[in-house]
Amino acid sequence: MRMKFTSGLIALALAGLLAAPAAMARTLALAPALVSLKSDEGVAILNRASARAPYIDLSMQFVTQKTQSFCGVASIVMVLNALDVDAPSQPEYEPYRVFTQDDFFNEETEKVRPRALIDRRGMTVDQIGGLLGVHGAQARVIHASDTNLEEFRRLAKEQLTAKGKYLIVNYFRQTLAQERGGHISPVAAYDEMSDRFLILDVARYKYPPVWVTAADLYAAMNTPDSDNNMRSRGFVLIDGPK
Repeated sequence: MRMKFTSGLIALALAGLLAAPAAMARTLALAPALVSLKSDEGVAILNRASARAPYIDLSMQFVTQKTQSFCGVASIVMVLNALDVDAPSQPEYEPYRVFTQDDFFNEETEKVRPRALIDRRGMTVDQIGGLLGVHGAQARVIHASDTNLEEFRRLAKEQLTAKGKYLIVNYFRQTLAQERGGHISPVAAYDEMSDRFLILDVARYKYPPVWVTAADLYAAMNTPDSDNNMRSRGFVLIDGPK
């Protein structure tokens, strides 16, 4: 069943995305091919989007990456909190539990990607899948070079139509005429009319959430990652614990 969103609910969720101080920073200009979510056109696309099941849950958990290398950590934390999986306990939040960009790390995550390396170099698309698995989520990693635009669009649309499923993308910013290298963020919606996906950019001090065409997003993922033996970047399909 398609989830129904009223204009008031969309406005409320959008306000939540933009309410934090980090989100109100003066962000960089967008290339003409990208559509900001906070623009009139961006809101109109969201209102008519056919696949937006994760949007509300992700917007409630939206965080800004803590450091410039923590895009993967912030993206995973958002998804884990949206999935409502068991989170670690922290004294400052007891008796409540929540994933943060600090308590995300533990002995098992160190085996997948040590925090010291994430601090310096971030993570690869394969490591996103492994780190999600450490915390109990099901993750299917797909390299863009192992698929094609049509298959990516189909899989992503299915993921964004289903409640309780999420999508994280690893892409090269410069392909989208953005500043600098590889980046990771969750995707919250897909609109068939414009053939665009909504990236909830966790670098909120840098760019707002944007609508990007499927072709451009696929091209940005289908780029070699020097930290992953030059394998292409890609995307991760995520579900809750079995």
